[in-house]
Amino acid sequence: MADLRRRLKNLYEGAQPKAVRFRYALILFDAVTILFFIATAHLTHGPGLTLLSQAAGLVIALDLAARLWVADDRGQLFWRIYTLADVIVLVSLLLDPFLTGNLAFLRILRGLRLIHSYHLLRDLRRDSRFFRKHEDTVIALINLFVFVFVTATTVLAFFIDTADSQTPYVDALYFTVATLTTTGYGDITLQTPAGKMFSIFVMVVGVALFVRLAQALFHPAKVKHNCPDCGLSRHDPDAVHCKHCGVVIRIPTGGVD
Repeated sequence: MADLRRRLKNLYEGAQPKAVRFRYALILFDAVTILFFIATAHLTHGPGLTLLSQAAGLVIALDLAARLWVADDRGQLFWRIYTLADVIVLVSLLLDPFLTGNLAFLRILRGLRLIHSYHLLRDLRRDSRFFRKHEDTVIALINLFVFVFVTATTVLAFFIDTADSQTPYVDALYFTVATLTTTGYGDITLQTPAGKMFSIFVMVVGVALFVRLAQALFHPAKVKHNCPDCGLSRHDPDAVHCKHCGVVIRIPTGGVD
């Protein structure tokens, strides 16, 4: 068991090419399952979709169990946002067959796994000059993407009458985008008190996410690299000295792309 744990730890945390390829394969699996959950969130799950969802859930559970087993601090790992997202996804997969309501919208939270994994961020910073230069923008886009689709499928599950619409999912997505951009055309609205409160939540959070994305797009690009002296973590991509304390810093370039 100790040897197996060591091998898994190397795969999840090591810098060897095999370990990096393994983590990128996991990210590819994450991307595929996220697209699957988005595409099927508004559909009635028959035996085929249920089987595919349960198979994806089994892989997610094994991955989560392995990450927790090899972690040095399991408590810290468990409370990270992407781990909690996986727990919510697994709970939704477990309870969905026993409830009349559709919990499929919760599975889109898997989108947080695309970028909020510490080791993935480390790999991308090392391997991709584009990501090092545009990290804040990429993360802001992922956060906005996840919020839009989780919100749209929540609206579909709780506020849209599918019997009155030929395109209920499109209506839910249209309402979400119109609301979080504060465009407010008014052709699709949530009339109940709960719906109005939810609309306020969408507007407040949506505006904050758009502002964060705008900041990432228009502010000068920075890269993450902790200064060994003062700890400043944001620097210009070509910085040689820390702007805060003046100490020499050596930002990894990753070679020539």
